[in-house]
Amino acid sequence: MTRVLCVGSAVVDFIFSFDELPDRAEKFVAKSADIVGGGIAANAAVAISRLGGEAYLAAQLGDDTTGELVRKDLKAEGVDLSLVTQTENARSSYSSVYINDVGERQIANYRGENLRFDSAKLEHAPRFNAVLVDTRLPAAAIAALKLARIQNVPGIVDGEAPIDQAILVEASHVAFSEQGIQSLYPDVSPAEAVQLAATEYQVWAAVTDGQNGVWFSDAGVVSHVPAFSVAVVDTLGAGDVWHGAFALALAEGQSEIESVRFANAVAALKCTRPGGRAGAPTRAELDNFLKGRV
Repeated sequence: MTRVLCVGSAVVDFIFSFDELPDRAEKFVAKSADIVGGGIAANAAVAISRLGGEAYLAAQLGDDTTGELVRKDLKAEGVDLSLVTQTENARSSYSSVYINDVGERQIANYRGENLRFDSAKLEHAPRFNAVLVDTRLPAAAIAALKLARIQNVPGIVDGEAPIDQAILVEASHVAFSEQGIQSLYPDVSPAEAVQLAATEYQVWAAVTDGQNGVWFSDAGVVSHVPAFSVAVVDTLGAGDVWHGAFALALAEGQSEIESVRFANAVAALKCTRPGGRAGAPTRAELDNFLKGRV
């Protein structure tokens, strides 16, 4: 089985749905509400597991109720938690998420207290086929990307701001969000920005831009892969799921452009379903979605 390490954030999302996003200081009544697992790296790990990969998560949690909710949900999804650091008397991270009737969202995140990650755990990690890191735990991300170099496998960064540029130096692949690449290269087009990033950091670079698809730079040439057209219900976690799918595809030996298209399809399917990462598809669902699509 293809094994992928995901390093970074793991949280609980408290999701509230509205016709329109709240915009003033008063009480609002949600149409519906859910409590689901979240976090950039954790969402990617769940996507990988559902697509048939063997997902490992390296993250930091407290020994509180929130931390136990995170662990229980990830275990149920088949994610290996042996590299998670759970700290006594620490408070785990969680988010409040508001979603409107066209799938747009507002997120307020509490990062937690007294949390730590034991990077020494990575010294005893198994061999992986790819490593994916987010930008929330810079020291852990750098250690994991160094491990990817040692193991000679893709070391992929989910480039969301704020970005410690020391992380990018260690990567082989960086896939930015639109917000993430603009934090480094403001006031230029996605195509221009991704070329600048590829040259500056000597990496394969891409930027994901939702329904506008993905631009990527490979060997000095910028290309575009369009998004799949779907009826959007919920975009929460779509970017994280995209990165998990991209990492798995690379780990399986697919080319970068094949991996982008694969990830675009996974993220599109996720967007047709509510509940954040709960909408991540299985491999069978993905294969069915791709039938007849070029």
